[in-house]
Amino acid sequence: MAATIIDGKTIAANLRKTIAAEVAGLNAKHGLKPGLAVVLVGQNPASEVYVRSKSKAVVEAGMMPIDHKLPETTSEKDLLALIGKLNADPAVSGILVQLPLPPQIDSQKVIAAIDPAKDVDGFHPVNVGRLSSGLSSLVPCTPFGSVLLAKTVKPSLAGLDAVVIGRSNIVGKPVAQLLLAENATVTVAHSKTRDLPGLCRRADILVAAIGRPEFVKADWIKPGATVIDVGINRVAGEGGKNRIVGDVAYDEAAKVAGAITPVPGGVGPMTIACLILNTLKAACAQNGLPEPQFQD
Repeated sequence: MAATIIDGKTIAANLRKTIAAEVAGLNAKHGLKPGLAVVLVGQNPASEVYVRSKSKAVVEAGMMPIDHKLPETTSEKDLLALIGKLNADPAVSGILVQLPLPPQIDSQKVIAAIDPAKDVDGFHPVNVGRLSSGLSSLVPCTPFGSVLLAKTVKPSLAGLDAVVIGRSNIVGKPVAQLLLAENATVTVAHSKTRDLPGLCRRADILVAAIGRPEFVKADWIKPGATVIDVGINRVAGEGGKNRIVGDVAYDEAAKVAGAITPVPGGVGPMTIACLILNTLKAACAQNGLPEPQFQD
């Protein structure tokens, strides 16, 4: 029996509609219009496409896009000065500095300079610490979206065995923390893990975030498991055209899994939806308003 396809596009579109309705209510009741400042340094083509998608989603949600496009030669000092201005601007609810940054700029310094209350990427050490301590925080968007997708299959993840392949600060570690917060039993696997296929076969929830195309095979997957594929890899296809694949060998895995996210169209759309949700949450917190509770 083929797996249920977890349609990230549709789920994300519904979440964004709900956010837009909430934003409209905030504007009507409190005159509040959340603003998201996105800073892009240089002309990385993939980053430019992503930033355009984010700005479009911001507008559709009834929020205010505040885009800053800076030249590749921008100094670290100038970027930090801009962040200081955005931190102090009450019209800015959230700040996102698109990574990667040019080599003359220290990414960690930039992340640490963002006001944690406006850190909608969830990368600031304060937000990382709050997440790991089980406190409320702004959390990274891709892990946030991944867990929301898993919960569309099983609303309660309590007691389930979860395996996360990958231990990056952007996905692996925070998604493990979020799964722990849902009372799952979590194992984080990585390049030094012994018998990775055997470990994965224990998982009720398998999150693949290792950055290796079609790495996870069907015989790694427990029959009926929920598979969340975070990978986005470009590989050569027929006729010299590139195609995008995940970290899971989708066609064969879909014959074993109970539910699986496609690539593209799975986690990617949820990442942007969760960025908009984080911006809404940040705006509410900054204005002393209760956090929206509709995301579950």
